[in-house]
Parts: sequence; structure tokens; C-alpha cells
Amino acid sequence: MVFNLTRPIALSAVLFVASCSFVDETLLPPLTGDPAPAKAEKTELSAEDKAAMGVDQAASQPAAAPAPAVTAPAGRFTLPDVTSAPSTGTVVGQRVETLRENLRALQARVNQNSAQFEEMEASTTATSQRYHGTMAAINARLQIGTTKGNPILIGQWNEAQGDLEEIAADVSRMNNLANSVAGDAGEVGFLLESVQSAFELSGAIEEDHRQLTVLEDETSRTSVLTNRLLSQLTNDINRQTAYVGTERMNLTNTSIAIKNGGFLGTSAGTRNYLETAKADTATGERQALVIIRFDREDVAYEQALYDAVSQAMQERPQANFDIVSIAPLQGNLANNQATSVRNAERVLRSLTDMGMPASRVNLSSTSNANVASNEVHVYVR
Repeated sequence: MVFNLTRPIALSAVLFVASCSFVDETLLPPLTGDPAPAKAEKTELSAEDKAAMGVDQAASQPAAAPAPAVTAPAGRFTLPDVTSAPSTGTVVGQRVETLRENLRALQARVNQNSAQFEEMEASTTATSQRYHGTMAAINARLQIGTTKGNPILIGQWNEAQGDLEEIAADVSRMNNLANSVAGDAGEVGFLLESVQSAFELSGAIEEDHRQLTVLEDETSRTSVLTNRLLSQLTNDINRQTAYVGTERMNLTNTSIAIKNGGFLGTSAGTRNYLETAKADTATGERQALVIIRFDREDVAYEQALYDAVSQAMQERPQANFDIVSIAPLQGNLANNQATSVRNAERVLRSLTDMGMPASRVNLSSTSNANVASNEVHVYVR
């Protein structure tokens, strides 16, 4: 009887291969040459084993990554807490406690004002960045030219004006805050004098003087920081006030450019207007700020007018202006006078477009034989 030996051999081979799937692959080195990772459940001890071995179960757990500590950033002018100390029971000790409480109340106000100042600075910075971003978009469009009175640019200009007024409001709030800080600076100076004079009181013990020394140091530090905050506020107010004034003039100039569809530029003609104004003798004693000669159809006078009026307003913020139309005597006098008046009204509209209140401008007209064409003279009053 012949037995088929190949069948058991094949069956055992299958069993051998199948058994390989039950072998923990982590016990075999990987083919990459790196050490095999160990399984946590194979090496972790049970709670009873840990207790028997004296191993702390909480310490054996894998340490979690520590959460980053979230602490509020200390402001530049934030004061630390006032040092506490036990009462000595003496009369001087009671005086020290009163002075310490006064310092705590004062520092609380200084810290609050400091936080408000930091908030205002952050708000002004964000608004200023947004303002300059909008102005850059307007200027980029005006640089390549656009349609006159482009409504998109007008909308952007209104946004920029709103941002600038918001900065001006921040400056106003800084003024109010500076007044409060100035009061705190005066109070901390008086408190420092009170602490120093407490050293001369009788009935003190050594602990009283030790506490007074600490209190004096902390009051001095409060005085330095309060005055530093006041100085920073004053500098920011002056800088932001000048900044807002300059940018308001830039907004006015940009408004004119949007109205004309592009920047006017300072041309040679503009310089001639200003130079001629110094030599004006057509109307007698007064010297004109700007002379505009309407000797052609389209006279680009706006930039010269804006430059001259802006400079005059910087020198005399409360100045008023006279616009005088001068008609030549040659030719048709009635027609010349009518045209000259229309030119003066056009100049008045330009000034009001620049933001000049109409109540600060006076219109008048005259004729003169020394002029060859219709002219408009602008005077400072």
C-alpha cells in the first residue's frame, strides 16, 4: 500500500505558514535596519505589580507635553504690587499703613491709565495702517490717471477720511488721559514727600523705618514711571496732532486730484503764479498771495492756489481771504467784468472744495487798465 507523503508535507507547510501570522512582528528586526519599536502593552506593568514594586502609578504614565503658560504681557508702564507688611501697632506704624493704602490706590489708577494708553496706541497704529493702505490705493490709481470724479475713488477717500478722524478722536482721548496722568504725577509727588517726612515722626521702632524705606523706594518708582508715562503721552499727542494736520491737507489735495482725474503736479506755471504774486502792484498797497491770470480757456491754477493757501494757513491758522476779480479796461468792459466775476466764483468753489469755509472768504470785483486779461487775486486778511 502506497501512502501519498506529499499531502501531509503540504498540509504541514500550510500550517507553518499560517502560524507565522500569529508571530508578533515587533519581536523581529525590521528589514530597514532600524530597531523595532516596543509595544506599550507588552512592557506596561499592571497596577498590582506597580504597587508591589513601589512604583508610583501616576509617575509611570507617559508625561504629557506641558501646556504653554499663558500670561498677560506686562505693559511698559505697569507697576508691581505694593509690598505688604504686618502692622507694628505704633503710631508711626499706623501712618505707614495709611501711606501704603494711598500708594496702592494711586498705583491702581496709574496701571489703569497705562492700560488705556497701550490700547489707544494699538488702535491708532491699526487705524493708521488702514488709512495709509487706502491712500496708497487711491494714489496708485491717480498716478496712472482715471476718470474725473471716479465714484470708487470717492468711496475710498471717504473711508480714508473716516480713519483719519478716528485717529483725531484717539488724540483727543489721549489729551484727556494726559490730564488724568498729570494729576496722578502731582499726587505721587506729594505722597513721596509724606513718606519721607514720616521718618522724622517720633515713637517709631526699627521695623517702622524698615517698612518706610521699602515704601519710599516703591513710591519713587511709581513717581518715575508716572512721569515717564506722562512724557510719552505728551510726545505722542504732539506727534499725532502734527500728523493729523498734515494728512488733512493731503486729503484735501487728493480730493482735488480725484475731482480732476489725476494729480495736478507743481508745474512751471504754478511757480510763475507764486513768483508773480510777490511783485503784484496792480491793485495798490496790498500784496496778493496768488495771482491767477485767465488768459486761456483751461487754466490749471488749483495746485498753486492750494500750495499758497496751505502755507498761509500754517502761518496764520485763523486767516481769512479776499478774492478780487480784476477786469481789463480794453475791449468790451461789461463782458470782461461778467467773465471776471465768474472766474472769481470758480476760485471760491475751488477753495471750498479744499475745505475752506465760505464764511472766511470775501468776494469783490474791480477793473484796472494795467492788466491785459481777466485776473483773480487772492489776498490774506
